[in-house]
Amino acid sequence: MKPRTTRHLSARLGGISLLALAALTGVAHAEDAPPKAEDSATTEVVVTASRRLEKARDVPVAVSSLSGTKLDVINSSGLDIRVLASRTPSLNVESSFGRTFPRFYIRGLGNTDFDPNASQPVSVVYDDVALENPMLKSFPIFDLANVEVLRGPQGTLFGRNTPSGVVKLTSAKPSEVFGGYYSVAAGNLGTVNAEGAVTGSLGNGFSGRLSGIVQRRDDWVTNLYNGKKLEGYEDYALRGQLRYVSGNFEALLNVHGRKLDGTPRLFRASAIKPGTNDFNTGFDIKKVRLDSPFISQSLDSIGSSLQLSYTFDGLGTLHSITAYERAKTESSGDIDGGVSTIVAPTLYGTFFPVATGGTTEPEEFSQELRFETAQFGQWRGQFGLYYFDQILKYNELDYLNNGDVRHKNHGTSFAVFGSAEYKATDALTLRAGLRYTSDEKKDIVWGRAVFPGTTLPVTTKVDGDNISGDLSATYVISPNLNWYARFATGYLAPAIQDRVNFGGVPTTAGEQTTTSYETGFKGYAFDKMLRYDLSAYYFKTKDLQITAVGGAVNSAKLINAKEAIGKGFEADLSLKPTDNLLLTASASYNGTEIQDPVTAVATCGSGLCTPLDRTYVSGGTRYAYIDGNPLPQAPKWVANLTAQYVWPMGDGSRFFVYGDVAYRSKINFFLYEATEFTGKAFTQTGLRGGYVTKGGLEIAAYVRNLEDNIVAESGIDFNNLTVMVSEPRTYGLSLKKAF
Repeated sequence: MKPRTTRHLSARLGGISLLALAALTGVAHAEDAPPKAEDSATTEVVVTASRRLEKARDVPVAVSSLSGTKLDVINSSGLDIRVLASRTPSLNVESSFGRTFPRFYIRGLGNTDFDPNASQPVSVVYDDVALENPMLKSFPIFDLANVEVLRGPQGTLFGRNTPSGVVKLTSAKPSEVFGGYYSVAAGNLGTVNAEGAVTGSLGNGFSGRLSGIVQRRDDWVTNLYNGKKLEGYEDYALRGQLRYVSGNFEALLNVHGRKLDGTPRLFRASAIKPGTNDFNTGFDIKKVRLDSPFISQSLDSIGSSLQLSYTFDGLGTLHSITAYERAKTESSGDIDGGVSTIVAPTLYGTFFPVATGGTTEPEEFSQELRFETAQFGQWRGQFGLYYFDQILKYNELDYLNNGDVRHKNHGTSFAVFGSAEYKATDALTLRAGLRYTSDEKKDIVWGRAVFPGTTLPVTTKVDGDNISGDLSATYVISPNLNWYARFATGYLAPAIQDRVNFGGVPTTAGEQTTTSYETGFKGYAFDKMLRYDLSAYYFKTKDLQITAVGGAVNSAKLINAKEAIGKGFEADLSLKPTDNLLLTASASYNGTEIQDPVTAVATCGSGLCTPLDRTYVSGGTRYAYIDGNPLPQAPKWVANLTAQYVWPMGDGSRFFVYGDVAYRSKINFFLYEATEFTGKAFTQTGLRGGYVTKGGLEIAAYVRNLEDNIVAESGIDFNNLTVMVSEPRTYGLSLKKAF
């Protein structure tokens, strides 16, 4: 961490630079204007779920879109991409690394593994580039046109692993009209969130857009062990885009970078009272007792993409996307979350000192070629090639036992894909897609391990291929009502888990496949005051890749469970009962179940937890059968409500208030069930209200987590009841102006 004075100065300079950037603009631009309640429920939602601009109700996919006011409000207090959790049906996001390693779950299907090489079944696509490594998926959300969440397998049109779904983030693009905006918010805990953008024509067919964000927070948690303060951060990101259009040719260059300096996620030892899932006596979110000599986190990343397209008259458009992403992340901390001088499970207590960390350096290159045909009578389609190459280097340091294990992973993926659409009648449209994917991964581990389970160096290889596809139908029942049905399969490539510390050995898992069925209705009602999107689904995932973590030696073992099933329903609603009131609501029920009568995993190493599964003891370790358990981090219920009301004044100014409530039901942290590792249901309320002058300056006050509701979000189970907790209440003031 930087000295406090330096951090304050750099944050202020960063905020000033963004304000200066925005102040350069002077012409009003409609697309950058502060959102209004005039965003009517009757406004047609346009999405790119099919890699084309289409009305959401015409797309046979369960998709939700976030933009404008909702994105502004949920990000008021300067949080990271995890703010998307529970904002759309069936979506959860969590992390044990704080701002650097988000893990996404859609319809309950995700991966709780905390290793840098872990494969995730949810793909994050940022500006049409599929990001594989979780460190790259953590890039801040700012100056976005929208966020789309596509549920269910999407492999026939999106690169990499998408058996669970896609989170698609799209930046606002350069415009020929000169304009921009700035937004500055400051609040408690020393929180500052400032962003801005400027865009306009550069002449001769060129236009550009430059945008940036500064997010910071003071260290607000006291380490009782040494008196130091923790949990602060400084996070900077910048994105520059250059667009060129000439006749049928278009090019878009995107260059972006990020710099983060802060505290890793704080692990809180013995924070749960044994036999319950309540916090232990004396728990205080503003206090920890960590004996690690190293508690730090930093991330530097840079990336670029070049998108080219050329339209052949009467035939279609050829698209090329070339992308390169690179990052370096350092994260060190006290993994058992406490000191060894206090006997667990006393608050802050653990059985032995642990100080671990490491540096992760992912480097990814991808190339996509896709041809989008024109309409040929009743037919149109898309087909293309996709190539992905990743080099991942990282090390595991154990500072107390002087272990230093180094890893180098190399993975490649190649795919051929195609999708066709046939308009059988004026009312019925049929679509079908197919994808062939081939993957290879190689991992080398060397160095000095702590209690190694294998002789180093060691090399592990896996490879696999798969054919996946989808088939769907959309039927126009009436001008205001569409029905759709979809069948799709998804694929997660074979994986390697290469942890060798504390007796671990490299393990592998074969490919994971998902078969999904869904159907739904999309349309309008009550003279288009209400827009709705309703869906129901069922999926079966075979050879589920799972990582058994924790236990007495804190090992991680990658295995395949027989299968998991998921079933549920989802609703996404928007209602505008009056000109000045806009209401939205979304909800989902997700029932998941692991079906494997023989697989068992090690339970908490300390023996302090209370397993709820059938168990047995072997070699001094207690194992629990996981058959019938829900998937980890898979709440049965997710819901979100928003309400926006505007009072227009006669002079063109207006007052407004915006409220939102996000809810998720209880979750299970691990593959086995235990009383202590069952996260409680969580409700979080936000409010934002203010005044917009006739000149367009928005002055507002906000509060996030109004209830100051603190719950355990995830845990570590190897020697005590260690958990990670939710964010506290934040509040502040903000200014926003579009030009």
